[in-house]
Amino acid sequence: MIYAFCTSYIIIVFFVLFVRQSYTLQTMPWKDLLADTRTPMKWALLISAILISRSFLTEWRKSAIEAEQLKTERVAQQYQSLKDQLNPHFLFNSLNVLSNLVYDNPDTAARFINQLSKIYRYVLEVQQKELVSLQSELEFAENYLSLQKIRFEDGLRYTINLDKNKAGFIPPLSLQLLLENAIKHNIASQADPLIVEIGLEGEVLVVKNNLQPKSSIQEDSTGIGLSNIRKRYELLSNQEMSVDNQNGFFVVKLPVMTL
Repeated sequence: MIYAFCTSYIIIVFFVLFVRQSYTLQTMPWKDLLADTRTPMKWALLISAILISRSFLTEWRKSAIEAEQLKTERVAQQYQSLKDQLNPHFLFNSLNVLSNLVYDNPDTAARFINQLSKIYRYVLEVQQKELVSLQSELEFAENYLSLQKIRFEDGLRYTINLDKNKAGFIPPLSLQLLLENAIKHNIASQADPLIVEIGLEGEVLVVKNNLQPKSSIQEDSTGIGLSNIRKRYELLSNQEMSVDNQNGFFVVKLPVMTL
């Protein structure tokens, strides 16, 4: 574009001077003519730089927006995939427990079904949510533990040591997965009760249980649990959950997030 502009300028000046017979081919001041193109060339370079820069920035911005949209869609798909695991995972394990109770204690199985229906309603309500209030999760955790008390009676003891009105958010069903993990991997009997404690340390929710591992895990495992919670935290924030063994307790810490 620059060369075309300068060439056109020279041709027009040459044509005007030649037609008006001010100069001949031999007397034409070629050096002066070329020198006169410096100013228009500078302007042409400046205008071209502005136009090219504007075009580059426009395309870069468009590409950045498209890349961010793709990233957002990919993260949303990954998170939805993780959430989709929770519904069948919860139902699978609950039905597995219920199948044992039906044969061992039909009356207890009936109470279990009644309580399970209330809990499963919450599972369906939060299935499409990325985060739920800490208050909702604590209420659900208490209902879930009450459900397990029907099964284990004095073999399960639990305490929730925090204000249930505490503000904050966590991924839905995180507590259920942790509690289920504790029950699945540890002995819970009247002689050796499983002790579960839920509390708060600053802005971190702490869930811990005493370690008394089963010699073998008879219940089927889908391998979700801790991995599911960890991946959802990675997708939602730069905060990470922590897992540790402390003085005979299995301790999991979940950061409480704000919106």
